[in-house]
Amino acid sequence: MCAGHLIAQAIAPPADWLTDGGDPQRTAWQRNEHTLSVSNVKNFKLLWKYTTDNKPREMHSLFPPLIVGRVNTAAGPKQVAIVAGVSDNIYAIDVATGRLLWQRHFDTTYFPPPGQNGGTLCPGGITATPVIGPGTAPGSYVVYAASWDGRLHQMDVATGNESAPSELFMPPNGKPYALNLWKGVVYTTSAQGCGGNPNLVYAFDLATRKTATFDPGNGGMWGRTGPSISRDGSVFTGTGDGSYNPELRSYGTAVIAVKQDPLTKILKLSDYYGPPNAEYLLKRDLDLQVTGPVFEWKGREFLVQSSKECRLWLLDTSALGGEDHSTAEYRSPLICNEDQNYQAAGVYGAMATYEDPRSTRWVLVPFWGPTHSKFTAPITHGEVFNGAIVAFTLEDRNGQLQLTPAWISRDMNHADPPVVANGVVFGFASGEDNVLINAPPPFGAQAMTTGTPGRVSRSSHAVLYALNGQTGEELWSSGDQITSWNHFSGISVANGRVYIATFDGAVYCFGLPQ
Repeated sequence: MCAGHLIAQAIAPPADWLTDGGDPQRTAWQRNEHTLSVSNVKNFKLLWKYTTDNKPREMHSLFPPLIVGRVNTAAGPKQVAIVAGVSDNIYAIDVATGRLLWQRHFDTTYFPPPGQNGGTLCPGGITATPVIGPGTAPGSYVVYAASWDGRLHQMDVATGNESAPSELFMPPNGKPYALNLWKGVVYTTSAQGCGGNPNLVYAFDLATRKTATFDPGNGGMWGRTGPSISRDGSVFTGTGDGSYNPELRSYGTAVIAVKQDPLTKILKLSDYYGPPNAEYLLKRDLDLQVTGPVFEWKGREFLVQSSKECRLWLLDTSALGGEDHSTAEYRSPLICNEDQNYQAAGVYGAMATYEDPRSTRWVLVPFWGPTHSKFTAPITHGEVFNGAIVAFTLEDRNGQLQLTPAWISRDMNHADPPVVANGVVFGFASGEDNVLINAPPPFGAQAMTTGTPGRVSRSSHAVLYALNGQTGEELWSSGDQITSWNHFSGISVANGRVYIATFDGAVYCFGLPQ
């Protein structure tokens, strides 16, 4: 058995992580991990750290590394990490050595008016994690990246050379989120109305070289890892900061499904879900700004969605919300955010889902702030003050689906989107300060610095954790090895290594000793 397992490891092709969230469904599940495990991850160490020359803009700096397991280069096959920097930079790093292979800086065609400053929420520059697709020859790959001027660039992973002329994808100076690629179409969503641009779903058809858009009528779409895509090509995104009124074609504070028409290539609304308390969510600014993963279970396909309100909705992708568009397959109690705080608590970013060898379906939810006083799980790992990851299992009880709490992790200083590989859950505390608006100081106290400068000064450092997927037990931690923090970034995993990038322009690679 052991020999057979070693042979299988030796001949298994290297794994990839070609898009934010690992796959178009945004499951954050590395299905092809053959190196690390629950038993050996305790031996993790820092393999290398590479510091880029990327300059941060507001709170943004580097985005989650993308990994191509085997790229044919002039120097032979290499495993390559592609990292985007907010200041219109793309870096390619040789994973074996931690050395730079090439870098690309986009010469923007957009120049902001003098004195214009978008503030914390509108940093300018690259704001969307790129996506990687296959090239025209075996072992070749293409990076698709959207620069500050709204142009879509296509670059050869091996060399960084443009594999096609850049094309206008969207207006300049907006705020798109992570790109997704499905059957020759690149998708993204935008939010916050940056640069005065509308918040839209965008689709660039690589065959026709044309862009299509869909306007939800209200609200922005800022799920951390961009839209998720189902098996029939439906594109799902949550919306926030807008009213929900389907009769007026207004789909703010909702979950929408958009699909490309195969003939006309335009984007059409195919379905939607509006929470029963949508009006309340809007008034309290509790946006549905989370990327919800799509997965199959017992022949059906589901989407799990959440929001700053801090509860889950389980939705059937074939009929979001049923006949009234407001009835979920399952609606969880509140997990956190007891005070319904709109800026420092709730579910942010993206969730993860995977299936274990016993065919149990798991859903992993990162959240900020303490757990709700009435929310419990069978296994806990200490009191939660700043955030944690909570794990659920999907169950069918007498014909009724439900997400059952299984464990709550240790406290994390703002828990951000986890990833899963071979039974190990990798989560991280971002270490960022997330208070956008400060309350008036007590009488006689010194006022705190507000905005980006204040948040930067109060941020600490990120910590990467490896947890047992069955119990949430901490197996390993990076401790103080990561010296900076990150904002709206993430982690990735492939071939026994885990990657994280930080505000100071550094990329860290952790793994088993070589």
